[in-house]
Amino acid sequence: MTLLNSDVADLLVRHLRAGTTEMSPTDLRVPISHFVSEERAAKERELLTRLPVIIGHGSEIAERGSFLTREILGIPLIVVRRSDGTVQGYLNICRHRGGRVEEAPCGTKRVFTCHYHGWSYGREDGTLRGVPYDDFYTHVEKDRHGLHTVRIAERHGFLFADLSGTADWDIDDWLGPEVDAQLAPFGLDGAEIFLDKTFTLDINWKIVLDGAIDVLHPKFLHPTGVGKLIETNTSVWRRYGRHGQSFSPRTRMGDRARAGEEVDASFRYMGSNLMLYPNSMVISTPDHVEFWTVWPDPETAGRSTTRIRFLVRPEKRTEHVEGRIRRSWEILEEAASKEDWPMEVTIQQNAKARPEGTFLYGRNEQSCQHLHRELAADLGD
Repeated sequence: MTLLNSDVADLLVRHLRAGTTEMSPTDLRVPISHFVSEERAAKERELLTRLPVIIGHGSEIAERGSFLTREILGIPLIVVRRSDGTVQGYLNICRHRGGRVEEAPCGTKRVFTCHYHGWSYGREDGTLRGVPYDDFYTHVEKDRHGLHTVRIAERHGFLFADLSGTADWDIDDWLGPEVDAQLAPFGLDGAEIFLDKTFTLDINWKIVLDGAIDVLHPKFLHPTGVGKLIETNTSVWRRYGRHGQSFSPRTRMGDRARAGEEVDASFRYMGSNLMLYPNSMVISTPDHVEFWTVWPDPETAGRSTTRIRFLVRPEKRTEHVEGRIRRSWEILEEAASKEDWPMEVTIQQNAKARPEGTFLYGRNEQSCQHLHRELAADLGD
């Protein structure tokens, strides 16, 4: 498969031959306290509730009438596929005394019922359907005691949520035509989840994202693995409004470029990491799409939860392809669990031990600068 960015491939070849890389106008210094401050962490969590954040994939509720439950930033949710095929979200909180109205992680139901006192709610619109011993209340207005709704927008198979209940965003405007153009060829609205892994780590969420999109560390931190597959310190960054995409050459592109041979904009020679601000990444491969979400912990700055899913279109799932995808996971798991995350744990520990000063993001670290610049703009730094 050829990527949409032949101009990027040409730029990468020129950088490889010249020993250069694309750079931002300036360095960026980020206060170390931003990774350990509980006050800062609370502001970031609140910000994420007001931005369109991806809470799942449409294939998780593929059938009409199906649902999933999920807790995001400490907020309990139910997401349903209604009878007309549209998606709706609710707070998984009973309007009587606050119990969960659904405990199962997923399933198919017409009615959700709180097991504390038996109040029940309809799947289609969250309305209060049943109140046991209704005569013993002064008056319960059923049309005013439905589940609180959570707006969900489905695009490219991803489920974007407004966790605040008050944010005013349009998903078309939020993503923009450039992100649409990058995601459309993968047909992710028809993809399935092949692999789904979750890791809770003693690392601030921004450090995890930094490490996943960093272009300077492969040959140093992964000398016998990823560092042999991906070039270090050569990349091209493209900004798409609030989002951005980092393109990196594979070592086979570097070898051919430095030898004066021709290369093309295919997965064989280059890869990309599309960062969907604030906390998601879409990493393209020939057989599947690697999809990350990294969530701040709802209680402490020094912890986060990373969820990694591999998305595959069903027509691609041959035995041979599945074997290649499993091998891709083995390489990723080895690099992340044994090299990236242990390093990031020490960074977190060091930041807590000495929170004064700043971390430096060089001009050649545009991909890592992006998240911190966008957060600074949103939080008024």
